[in-house]
This record gives sequence, structure tokens and C-alpha cells, in this order.
Amino acid sequence: MDSSRQMGEEKIGALLLKFSIPAIIGMMVNALYNVVDRAFVGQGVGLHALSGITVTYPITIAIMAFGMLIGFGGTAIISIRLGQQKKEEAEQIMGNAFVLLVGVGLVITVLCYMFMDAFLSLLGASPEALPYAKEFLNILLIGVVFMTVGFGMNSFLRGQGKPRIAMATMLLGAILNIILNPIFIFGLKMGVTGSALATVIAQFCATAWVMYYFLSKRAMLKLRVRNFKIRWVLIKDSLAIGLSPFSMQIAASIVTMVFNKSLFIHGGDEAIAAFGAINAVAMFILMPVFGLSQGAQPIMGYNYGARNYERVKRTLKLAALGATGVMTFGFLLVELFPVAIMGLFNDDPGMIVLGAEGIRIYLLMLPIVGFQVTVTGFFQATGRPRKSLFLSLSRQLLFLIPLIWLLSHFFGLRGIWMASPVSDVMSVILTVIWLKMDLREFKP
Repeated sequence: MDSSRQMGEEKIGALLLKFSIPAIIGMMVNALYNVVDRAFVGQGVGLHALSGITVTYPITIAIMAFGMLIGFGGTAIISIRLGQQKKEEAEQIMGNAFVLLVGVGLVITVLCYMFMDAFLSLLGASPEALPYAKEFLNILLIGVVFMTVGFGMNSFLRGQGKPRIAMATMLLGAILNIILNPIFIFGLKMGVTGSALATVIAQFCATAWVMYYFLSKRAMLKLRVRNFKIRWVLIKDSLAIGLSPFSMQIAASIVTMVFNKSLFIHGGDEAIAAFGAINAVAMFILMPVFGLSQGAQPIMGYNYGARNYERVKRTLKLAALGATGVMTFGFLLVELFPVAIMGLFNDDPGMIVLGAEGIRIYLLMLPIVGFQVTVTGFFQATGRPRKSLFLSLSRQLLFLIPLIWLLSHFFGLRGIWMASPVSDVMSVILTVIWLKMDLREFKP
């Protein structure tokens, strides 16, 4: 069966597993890298180094955001176009997206080098952590173009029904990262520089793999020079849909910055280092849900384009149930073994105690988070960018940032951790309301 046509005919449960499992494996290995990387830096260099790379994390999130803006938005439109049997237009959209990814990567690189000190100061780097943050970022910026192109173009593999190749790309980058980090940090004694260099090398190799595929005869949609001329009429819909995950990531970057500055005020570098560890664990738990959502989106997008609305709703239901199960399991691990988890990152007793309390509070509402991620993906996949955007932003900007300020004022450091679960509850209530309203209108 044709790799795109299968999305309209194969059994939903089997199809969702086929598309999601490769994405889940790839993203979990990628998230495992973040856990291992911070553990290596925390154990091999020290607490201030862990705090330093944590401070740079909003910049990494922003880089990923631009990859999502162009890649995820383009993938949603390409899936719809393939469902409409418009292959040539889908190929043109992908060519335009590639040019934008390269251009955005170059602009980010130049701006970050020009204003590095100002950015790091804004992000809350302490005097002790600042040298480590600069050391890490100086090397990391070399690979920004590889990151935007590799991350963005990998999305198009899923959009044209090639989830296993997309998984292989993520596995390649993550496994290289995990192998190179201990070699550079412990073997060659390169410290934070070694961690950043491992990331750049891994991203380059992953991007080269993706580009090789799209230039080969195996690709259903190929990169062609004639499609590199930007045509806004083709990509405006992609950017509109991609605005939701982009805004979600940018909001996450802003939230992380607010967290870092608030944590430094109430707990110093120990609190920032603990947050770096907590954030890595949270992303590791969330990655299967993101993978499930990404696997579901091409199925929903194709069937929405083909007007098979019952298949769209069935896919959404199964994805939401799976996401809830995954997050419940993650919640149990965090609540039962917080001290052991924090001990992986550093042996400082103060950070472990502080982080163990923080992770239990911060991730208290994990079981309900998967539902919102899945529904946001549903709106994105079915061409409803405004609703997807609003839901994406509600947790971070509408609820979380004000709660960080308010609760820290009354409860100090504990209040900062409390802001996350409270905002989760509020945003999920909003998501339920919006989904019910939309499904009433979701008719053939």
C-alpha cells in the first residue's frame, strides 16, 4: 500500500502505533541525551557548570522553536496536500521550508554571537555560572544551522509517511551525543566545551543523514533547486499552523528564563542546577507524548484533507488515552523515587534535597498534561492554527508566569515549584472546553 494512502485505509490503532513508536523511540533517546548530558556535566564539572548550561537552555528552546515553526507547520500542510493528491505543491512547500530553515539558523547564530553577554545576563546567569554558560554557548552556536535544518526537515519525513527514517535520524544524533559526551568530558578533560562540541558533531551527522535522504531516489518528496525560490502564497499557511508550536516553544523559553531568575533570587545556583535536572527529567517523560502526538498528526491531517472525519476523531481518542497512560507512569516514578533521580545529576546534598522536593511538586499534575498536548496537536493537524496557538500559550503565558510571581511572593521557593501544577489544571480545563466546542462543529 502507498505510504501516504495507508493513512486513509489502514486500521487506526495499528497505524497510530506504526507512526508513533518510531517517533517515541527517537524522541526518548534524544531526551535521554539531555538527562545524560546534564548528569555528565553535573558530576564531571560541577554544580556551577550545571547551572551555567541550564541558563543557556532558553536559547536552545528558541532554536528548536524556529525548527517547529517551519517544519511542523509545513508537515501539517504537506499531509493535507497529500490527502488531496497534490504532490507537486507539497514538494514546493518543502523546498521553500528548507531555504527558510537555513536562513533562520544563520540569523540566530549572528545575533547570539553579537549579543551573547546581554542574553546570558538577561537569562539569569550568576557570576559563578556565567563563564561556563559562555564556554558552552560559544561552541553550541557553531551548530545552529544544523539544528534548525535537521530538526525541521526531519518533520517532513513523518508527513510523507516515513516515520522509521525520522526515528533513525533522531537516534543517530542522540546516540552520538551520548557516546561523545563522556569521551570529551571525562576522557579528554574538555569540560563544558566537550559537552557542547559533542552536541554540534551529533547535530551535523543527523542533518547530513536527513539531507542525503531527501536528495536520494528513495524520497517520495525530493528537494529540488527549482523549489528554493520563496513563494509566500505557498508557505503562509504552513507558518500560520507552525505558529502554534513555535509560540509554545518561545513561551517555554520565556518561562524558563523567568524560572531561572526567580530561582536564583530564592535559592541561588543550587536551585537553578536543580531546575536543570528537573527540566531534563520532565522532558524525558514528556517526549513519548510528543512522539505520540507527532505520530497522530499526519494521520489526522491526511484524513481531514480526505474528509474522513470519523478516522480523525478515532485517532485523537486513542492518542489521548495513550498519552494519559504514559504520563501517569512518569508521575509514579517521580513521586516514588525523587531522591534517587536527583542524585543522578550531582552529589551536592543541598541540591539533592532541594531538587527532590521540587520535582515532586513541579510534576504533580503530570497525568493530565498528556491530554492537552494531544488536543493541541489535533488542532494543529486539522488546520486550526488560532485554537492551537491559544491553547499552546495558555499554560505558559496566561497562567504560569503570573503564578510564578504570585506564589513565590507568598511561599518563596516552594511557590515557584507550585506554579507548574496549578497552571496545568487551569490550562486543561480550558482545553476541555475548547475541544467540546470544536467537536460539535466537526461534521462531514
